[in-house]
Amino acid sequence: MLVFKRKLHEKIDIGDAEVTVIAACDVWFKLGIEAPKDAVVNRREVTERIAAKQEKAVLPAARAVA
Repeated sequence: MLVFKRKLHEKIDIGDAEVTVIAACDVWFKLGIEAPKDAVVNRREVTERIAAKQEKAVLPAARAVA
């Protein structure tokens, strides 16, 4: 894991995406992300929820083939 220390309004480039620290508090911070329109940008819990739904959709189809 690569760890960065950034101050308010400082940026990090990840590929074609630019991440900016917009606000910071004791236990949270806000990030602004500018990325190409075709880039998929999600919070981790959203990505996990999507993967779980896709897995549920695939399991019945796999059982029908077996």
